[in-house]
Amino acid sequence: MSGIGLIFNPRAGQNRRDPGVALRLSRKLGDNGVVAIPRTVDELFRTAEDFLRLRIEVLGIAGGDGTNHVTLTGFHRIWRNRPLPTIALLRGGTMNTVASSLGLPRGHPERLLDRLLRRYTQRSLPAIAQPTMNVEGQLGFLFGTGLVPAFLRAYYETGEPSAWTAVKTLARFATGAVVGNSISRQPIEAEVTTNAGDHWPMRAYSTIAAGTIRDIGLHFRPFARAGEVPETFHLLGIHARPNEIVKDLPRIFRAEGMREGKANEALAREATLFVRTPTLPYMIDGDLKEHPGSELTIRLGPYVRIATMS
Repeated sequence: MSGIGLIFNPRAGQNRRDPGVALRLSRKLGDNGVVAIPRTVDELFRTAEDFLRLRIEVLGIAGGDGTNHVTLTGFHRIWRNRPLPTIALLRGGTMNTVASSLGLPRGHPERLLDRLLRRYTQRSLPAIAQPTMNVEGQLGFLFGTGLVPAFLRAYYETGEPSAWTAVKTLARFATGAVVGNSISRQPIEAEVTTNAGDHWPMRAYSTIAAGTIRDIGLHFRPFARAGEVPETFHLLGIHARPNEIVKDLPRIFRAEGMREGKANEALAREATLFVRTPTLPYMIDGDLKEHPGSELTIRLGPYVRIATMS
Protein backbone atom coordinates (compact mmCIF):
# COMPACT_ATOMS: atom_id res chain seq x y z
CA MET A 1 0.00 0.00 0.00
CA SER A 2 1.12 3.55 -0.73
CA GLY A 3 -0.85 6.67 0.04
CA ILE A 4 -1.06 9.33 2.74
CA GLY A 5 -0.14 8.67 6.34
CA LEU A 6 -1.51 11.36 8.64
CA ILE A 7 -0.19 12.09 12.14
CA PHE A 8 -2.84 13.81 14.25
CA ASN A 9 -2.02 15.59 17.52
CA PRO A 10 -5.21 15.94 19.62
CA ARG A 11 -3.41 18.28 22.05
CA ALA A 12 -2.50 20.89 19.41
CA GLY A 13 -4.29 24.24 19.78
CA GLN A 14 -6.92 24.14 17.02
CA ASN A 15 -7.36 20.35 17.25
CA ARG A 16 -8.01 20.46 20.99
CA ARG A 17 -10.94 22.82 20.44
CA ASP A 18 -12.52 20.45 17.88
CA PRO A 19 -12.47 16.87 19.25
CA GLY A 20 -14.32 15.46 16.24
CA VAL A 21 -11.80 16.54 13.64
CA ALA A 22 -9.71 13.32 13.75
CA LEU A 23 -12.68 11.19 12.72
CA ARG A 24 -13.63 13.61 9.95
CA LEU A 25 -10.06 13.60 8.62
CA SER A 26 -10.07 9.80 8.60
CA ARG A 27 -13.35 9.73 6.65
CA LYS A 28 -12.00 12.23 4.13
CA LEU A 29 -8.89 10.12 3.56
CA GLY A 30 -10.92 6.98 2.93
CA ASP A 31 -8.92 4.50 0.86
CA ASN A 32 -6.21 7.08 0.14
CA GLY A 33 -4.52 6.71 3.50
CA VAL A 34 -4.63 6.23 7.23
CA VAL A 35 -4.74 8.45 10.34
CA ALA A 36 -2.56 7.71 13.38
CA ILE A 37 -2.83 9.40 16.79
CA PRO A 38 0.42 8.54 18.63
CA ARG A 39 0.33 9.79 22.23
CA THR A 40 3.88 8.86 23.25
CA VAL A 41 7.28 8.84 21.56
CA ASP A 42 7.25 5.03 21.50
CA GLU A 43 3.88 5.07 19.75
CA LEU A 44 5.29 7.56 17.23
CA PHE A 45 8.22 5.21 16.54
CA ARG A 46 5.81 2.32 15.96
CA THR A 47 3.75 4.49 13.64
CA ALA A 48 6.89 5.40 11.70
CA GLU A 49 7.67 1.68 11.33
CA ASP A 50 4.11 1.00 10.16
CA PHE A 51 4.21 3.83 7.62
CA LEU A 52 7.53 2.53 6.32
CA ARG A 53 6.04 -0.93 5.77
CA LEU A 54 3.04 0.65 4.04
CA ARG A 55 5.37 2.63 1.75
CA ILE A 56 3.59 5.89 2.60
CA GLU A 57 4.25 8.53 -0.07
CA VAL A 58 2.98 11.59 1.82
CA LEU A 59 3.30 12.23 5.54
CA GLY A 60 0.60 14.63 6.67
CA ILE A 61 0.96 16.33 10.05
CA ALA A 62 -2.07 17.90 11.74
CA GLY A 63 -0.58 19.91 14.57
CA GLY A 64 1.60 22.95 15.23
CA ASP A 65 5.33 23.56 15.04
CA GLY A 66 6.11 21.30 17.99
CA THR A 67 4.16 18.43 16.43
CA ASN A 68 6.04 18.91 13.15
CA HIS A 69 9.40 18.86 14.92
CA VAL A 70 8.64 15.77 17.04
CA THR A 71 7.20 13.89 14.05
CA LEU A 72 10.13 14.66 11.74
CA THR A 73 12.60 13.71 14.47
CA GLY A 74 10.86 10.39 15.16
CA PHE A 75 10.48 9.43 11.50
CA HIS A 76 14.09 10.40 10.73
CA ARG A 77 15.28 8.14 13.55
CA ILE A 78 13.23 5.15 12.33
CA TRP A 79 13.63 5.63 8.58
CA ARG A 80 17.39 6.25 9.04
CA ASN A 81 19.03 6.93 5.68
CA ARG A 82 15.87 6.40 3.65
CA PRO A 83 14.31 9.59 2.21
CA LEU A 84 11.29 10.72 4.19
CA PRO A 85 7.94 10.96 2.41
CA THR A 86 6.77 14.31 1.08
CA ILE A 87 5.63 16.30 4.12
CA ALA A 88 2.23 18.01 4.18
CA LEU A 89 1.88 20.55 7.01
CA LEU A 90 -1.86 20.63 7.73
CA ARG A 91 -1.59 23.11 10.62
CA GLY A 92 -3.87 22.57 13.61
CA GLY A 93 -1.55 24.22 16.13
CA THR A 94 -1.72 27.61 17.81
CA MET A 95 1.00 29.47 15.87
CA ASN A 96 2.03 27.29 12.86
CA THR A 97 5.10 29.46 12.28
CA VAL A 98 6.89 27.10 9.89
CA ALA A 99 3.92 26.72 7.55
CA SER A 100 3.33 30.47 7.52
CA SER A 101 7.00 31.30 6.92
CA LEU A 102 7.07 28.96 3.91
CA GLY A 103 3.98 30.63 2.46
CA LEU A 104 1.84 27.50 2.70
CA PRO A 105 -1.95 27.80 2.48
CA ARG A 106 -3.82 28.78 5.63
CA GLY A 107 -6.93 27.13 6.93
CA HIS A 108 -8.38 24.34 9.04
CA PRO A 109 -6.75 20.89 8.71
CA GLU A 110 -9.87 19.60 6.94
CA ARG A 111 -9.70 22.25 4.22
CA LEU A 112 -5.99 21.67 3.79
CA LEU A 113 -6.53 17.92 3.54
CA ASP A 114 -9.08 18.57 0.78
CA ARG A 115 -6.42 20.48 -1.16
CA LEU A 116 -3.86 17.78 -0.51
CA LEU A 117 -6.18 14.99 -1.65
CA ARG A 118 -7.12 16.87 -4.81
CA ARG A 119 -3.47 17.21 -5.78
CA TYR A 120 -2.52 13.72 -4.66
CA THR A 121 -5.28 11.95 -6.57
CA GLN A 122 -4.34 13.97 -9.67
CA ARG A 123 -0.74 12.77 -9.16
CA SER A 124 0.33 16.41 -9.22
CA LEU A 125 1.63 17.42 -5.81
CA PRO A 126 4.14 20.30 -6.02
CA ALA A 127 6.75 20.44 -3.26
CA ILE A 128 9.75 22.48 -2.17
CA ALA A 129 13.02 21.19 -0.72
CA GLN A 130 13.53 22.71 2.71
CA PRO A 131 16.61 22.20 4.93
CA THR A 132 16.27 21.32 8.58
CA MET A 133 18.69 21.75 11.48
CA ASN A 134 19.87 18.89 13.66
CA VAL A 135 20.29 19.79 17.34
CA GLU A 136 21.40 16.81 19.40
CA GLY A 137 19.54 14.43 17.08
CA GLN A 138 16.39 16.57 16.96
CA LEU A 139 15.21 18.01 13.66
CA GLY A 140 13.69 21.46 13.39
CA PHE A 141 13.69 24.74 11.53
CA LEU A 142 14.18 27.20 14.42
CA PHE A 143 16.61 27.25 17.36
CA GLY A 144 17.14 29.79 20.12
CA THR A 145 18.71 30.37 23.53
CA GLY A 146 18.46 33.17 26.10
CA LEU A 147 15.55 35.49 25.36
CA VAL A 148 13.84 33.00 23.05
CA PRO A 149 13.12 30.21 25.57
CA ALA A 150 12.50 32.84 28.27
CA PHE A 151 9.76 34.38 26.14
CA LEU A 152 8.21 30.99 25.36
CA ARG A 153 8.28 29.95 29.00
CA ALA A 154 6.39 33.11 29.98
CA TYR A 155 3.97 32.53 27.10
CA TYR A 156 3.25 28.91 28.05
CA GLU A 157 2.86 29.78 31.73
CA THR A 158 -0.21 31.87 30.90
CA GLY A 159 -2.07 28.63 30.19
CA GLU A 160 -3.88 30.34 27.32
CA PRO A 161 -1.80 29.73 24.17
CA SER A 162 -3.02 31.92 21.31
CA ALA A 163 -1.70 34.55 18.94
CA TRP A 164 -3.22 37.26 21.16
CA THR A 165 -1.49 35.82 24.24
CA ALA A 166 1.80 35.84 22.34
CA VAL A 167 1.30 39.52 21.48
CA LYS A 168 0.56 40.36 25.12
CA THR A 169 3.62 38.40 26.29
CA LEU A 170 5.80 40.25 23.78
CA ALA A 171 4.38 43.55 25.08
CA ARG A 172 5.31 42.54 28.64
CA PHE A 173 8.85 41.76 27.53
CA ALA A 174 9.16 45.01 25.60
CA THR A 175 7.80 47.11 28.47
CA GLY A 176 10.07 45.41 30.98
CA ALA A 177 13.09 45.98 28.75
CA VAL A 178 12.36 49.69 28.24
CA VAL A 179 11.87 50.43 31.96
CA GLY A 180 14.87 48.33 32.93
CA ASN A 181 12.87 45.59 34.61
CA SER A 182 13.01 42.88 31.98
CA ILE A 183 11.25 39.61 32.82
CA SER A 184 13.78 37.74 30.70
CA ARG A 185 16.62 35.67 32.07
CA GLN A 186 20.14 36.99 32.37
CA PRO A 187 22.23 37.04 29.17
CA ILE A 188 24.19 33.90 28.39
CA GLU A 189 27.99 33.96 28.37
CA ALA A 190 29.05 32.10 25.24
CA GLU A 191 31.71 31.60 22.59
CA VAL A 192 30.72 30.46 19.09
CA THR A 193 32.61 28.84 16.23
CA THR A 194 31.28 27.77 12.82
CA ASN A 195 32.45 25.48 10.04
CA ALA A 196 32.84 28.61 7.84
CA GLY A 197 35.66 29.87 10.08
CA ASP A 198 33.66 32.36 12.14
CA HIS A 199 34.77 32.83 15.73
CA TRP A 200 32.74 34.90 18.15
CA PRO A 201 34.76 35.41 21.36
CA MET A 202 33.27 34.74 24.78
CA ARG A 203 30.85 37.52 25.70
CA ALA A 204 27.30 38.10 26.95
CA TYR A 205 24.50 37.49 24.45
CA SER A 206 20.82 38.25 24.89
CA THR A 207 20.18 35.35 22.54
CA ILE A 208 21.95 33.05 20.12
CA ALA A 209 19.47 31.78 17.56
CA ALA A 210 19.38 30.11 14.16
CA GLY A 211 16.87 29.29 11.46
CA THR A 212 16.43 27.73 8.06
CA ILE A 213 13.20 29.76 7.71
CA ARG A 214 12.90 33.52 8.02
CA ASP A 215 10.13 33.87 10.63
CA ILE A 216 10.33 33.19 14.34
CA GLY A 217 6.67 33.96 15.04
CA LEU A 218 4.20 36.88 14.91
CA HIS A 219 5.66 37.69 11.46
CA PHE A 220 9.01 38.78 12.93
CA ARG A 221 11.77 37.76 10.51
CA PRO A 222 15.19 37.75 12.20
CA PHE A 223 16.58 35.12 9.83
CA ALA A 224 16.21 37.21 6.70
CA ARG A 225 19.20 35.46 5.05
CA ALA A 226 17.82 31.94 5.48
CA GLY A 227 17.96 30.31 2.05
CA GLU A 228 20.44 32.85 0.71
CA VAL A 229 23.18 30.21 0.41
CA PRO A 230 22.17 26.57 -0.14
CA GLU A 231 22.91 24.09 2.65
CA THR A 232 23.30 26.71 5.37
CA PHE A 233 21.26 28.15 8.22
CA HIS A 234 21.25 31.78 9.36
CA LEU A 235 22.96 32.14 12.75
CA LEU A 236 22.50 35.21 14.97
CA GLY A 237 24.21 36.24 18.17
CA ILE A 238 22.41 39.31 19.52
CA HIS A 239 24.50 41.10 22.14
CA ALA A 240 22.46 44.31 22.28
CA ARG A 241 20.76 45.13 25.58
CA PRO A 242 17.03 44.30 25.82
CA ASN A 243 15.95 47.94 25.42
CA GLU A 244 18.06 48.19 22.25
CA ILE A 245 16.44 45.03 20.88
CA VAL A 246 13.03 46.64 21.41
CA LYS A 247 14.11 49.60 19.28
CA ASP A 248 15.05 47.21 16.48
CA LEU A 249 11.80 45.20 16.53
CA PRO A 250 10.37 47.19 13.56
CA ARG A 251 13.53 46.40 11.59
CA ILE A 252 13.25 42.70 12.47
CA PHE A 253 9.59 42.74 11.44
CA ARG A 254 10.63 44.16 8.05
CA ALA A 255 13.44 41.55 7.72
CA GLU A 256 16.07 44.31 7.76
CA GLY A 257 18.17 42.86 10.57
CA MET A 258 19.62 44.51 13.65
CA ARG A 259 21.48 47.80 13.48
CA GLU A 260 25.22 47.55 12.91
CA GLY A 261 27.16 46.57 16.01
CA LYS A 262 24.17 45.02 17.79
CA ALA A 263 24.58 41.41 16.65
CA ASN A 264 26.89 38.89 15.04
CA GLU A 265 25.62 36.80 12.15
CA ALA A 266 26.84 34.00 9.93
CA LEU A 267 25.66 31.53 7.31
CA ALA A 268 26.87 28.09 8.32
CA ARG A 269 26.20 24.37 8.12
CA GLU A 270 27.55 23.79 11.62
CA ALA A 271 27.99 25.96 14.70
CA THR A 272 29.18 25.09 18.20
CA LEU A 273 28.25 27.06 21.31
CA PHE A 274 30.55 26.99 24.34
CA VAL A 275 28.89 28.34 27.49
CA ARG A 276 30.00 28.88 31.08
CA THR A 277 27.01 27.16 32.62
CA PRO A 278 26.59 23.41 33.28
CA THR A 279 23.30 23.35 31.34
CA LEU A 280 21.89 25.34 28.44
CA PRO A 281 18.13 25.93 28.07
CA TYR A 282 17.07 26.28 24.44
CA MET A 283 14.11 26.16 22.08
CA ILE A 284 13.63 24.11 18.94
CA ASP A 285 10.46 24.80 16.94
CA GLY A 286 8.58 25.99 19.99
CA ASP A 287 9.60 23.08 22.25
CA LEU A 288 11.62 23.93 25.36
CA LYS A 289 14.69 21.78 26.05
CA GLU A 290 17.73 21.79 28.33
CA HIS A 291 21.12 20.60 27.16
CA PRO A 292 23.20 18.97 29.93
CA GLY A 293 26.64 20.32 29.14
CA SER A 294 28.64 23.41 28.27
CA GLU A 295 29.03 22.61 24.55
CA LEU A 296 26.18 22.38 22.04
CA THR A 297 26.48 21.88 18.28
CA ILE A 298 23.87 22.82 15.68
CA ARG A 299 24.26 21.05 12.33
CA LEU A 300 22.46 21.31 9.05
CA GLY A 301 19.96 18.47 8.97
CA PRO A 302 18.48 16.62 6.01
CA TYR A 303 16.39 18.37 3.38
CA VAL A 304 12.71 17.48 3.45
CA ARG A 305 10.21 17.83 0.63
CA ILE A 306 7.27 19.93 1.79
CA ALA A 307 4.07 19.92 -0.24
CA THR A 308 2.97 23.43 -1.20
CA MET A 309 -0.63 22.28 -1.92
CA SER A 310 -0.93 25.21 -4.33
